[in-house]
Amino acid sequence: MKDCVLAIDEGTTGVTALVLGPDRRVLGRAYAEVPQSYPKPGWVEQDPLVILATVETVGVQALRAAGVAASRLAGIGIANQRETTVLWDRRTGTPVAPAIVWQDKRTSTRCETLKPDWSSTVRRKTGLVLDPYFSATKLEWLLRDAKLKARAKKGELAFGTVDAWLAARLVGRHATDVTNASRTLLWNIRKGDWDDELLELFGLPAALLPEVLPSSGVVGDTNRFGGNVPVAALVGDQQAALFGQGCTRPGEAKCTYGTGAFILQHTGSSPVASRHGLLITRAASLDAKPQFALEGAVFTAGAAIQWLRDQLGFFATAPEVNALAAQVPDSGGVVAVPAFTGLGAPHWDPEARGALLGLSRGTDRRHIARAMLDAIAFQCADVLAAMEKDSGKRLPRLRVDGGASQSDLLLQTQADILQRPVVRPANVETTAMGAGFLAGIATGLWSRDDAREPTRGDLEVRPLSKPAAVARQRKAWSAAVAAMRAFKPQT
Repeated sequence: MKDCVLAIDEGTTGVTALVLGPDRRVLGRAYAEVPQSYPKPGWVEQDPLVILATVETVGVQALRAAGVAASRLAGIGIANQRETTVLWDRRTGTPVAPAIVWQDKRTSTRCETLKPDWSSTVRRKTGLVLDPYFSATKLEWLLRDAKLKARAKKGELAFGTVDAWLAARLVGRHATDVTNASRTLLWNIRKGDWDDELLELFGLPAALLPEVLPSSGVVGDTNRFGGNVPVAALVGDQQAALFGQGCTRPGEAKCTYGTGAFILQHTGSSPVASRHGLLITRAASLDAKPQFALEGAVFTAGAAIQWLRDQLGFFATAPEVNALAAQVPDSGGVVAVPAFTGLGAPHWDPEARGALLGLSRGTDRRHIARAMLDAIAFQCADVLAAMEKDSGKRLPRLRVDGGASQSDLLLQTQADILQRPVVRPANVETTAMGAGFLAGIATGLWSRDDAREPTRGDLEVRPLSKPAAVARQRKAWSAAVAAMRAFKPQT
């Protein structure tokens, strides 16, 4: 009986795999980190082969933990870190360069050069902004190598985001889905196709590009997990979380706290234009009918806590930040701006750098830890404010998920700053859940309505701070961001 789904979330810092049973409950879980390298300031890379091996290993481990044989799998759903750019030999499947991660800023200058003449065209066609965050300039940078460029023109190389890389290696099909295609700066979001003018702008041969599929649907079979199983969903991680939270109707929104933080609001079958620095992106689709969302991206969220752990040695494990920060009632006037890889929405400043302001002789690591949690919440509040201006709708509550959402202190801070409830589901791994739901629907295991069933065990956190106190905090935050953006590093 094929009554289970393997759901894989290939994230920036690690891979999570869940085995979902017939009632969509988690039967088994596995996780492993994926290392990153930083060869130069602003550069972030990963090894595509390590990504692939980790996905395979973690998937097998999750099945083992669940006590489920591959023969019981109706399908596999894969969610992936978006924008990360992989280039490989089409015949051998061998990467020809390291994967350039979405956080990488090496093409900042190129983006700035293009903005005067191309910003409006790129915005109109793709719903995105000219920023090194996206795939096109990363791929263009890789093809500055004349030999690789020549091979690309001959059709010998293949490009893709991580989902396409995994599909190529797992099922032998060069394919991506609409959510990932919409993050490349190469896909016309309204026409639903690769854009010839943008390909010409970046000097990219069309032969490099993958086939674009709906998010839910059988891509092909793989035998890498102990049996012949269809890969039945490919979807960008944030759109997977939106679907996993049941936000499939216009106006519904979620925030995922991961390495970065991402707020998406579903806008239905038509795009909503942004005048406040947000992105238009494709939401997960079950068929050829397009679905859209507004998105605001915070580049550094959980990564800021990792920085306190790894670079400053404040604690041994990331969850310890909560106990440390809770030892003080507030940040003692310290404001952190963790723009380690630039600022995303609504500022879009790739040259921005991190800052700690308001330090005094009385400041210690407790205040800095508290300020860093505050900063995550402030960044998300900025995005949500822009989103409400664009959509014209005030969200009554914010649904949250992701690893950092397990911090009750962060959720209380977020609720206080937003002055509205924040709701955390019982299972915060909604990215993997969304990918699993999409695969289950594609294979007929579940219906379209199953994923919208109410979640049991949700936690609702209500605001405790008074509006006047929050207004003072937000004023200090805005001043800190302005001061940081005015500072220009020498390197």
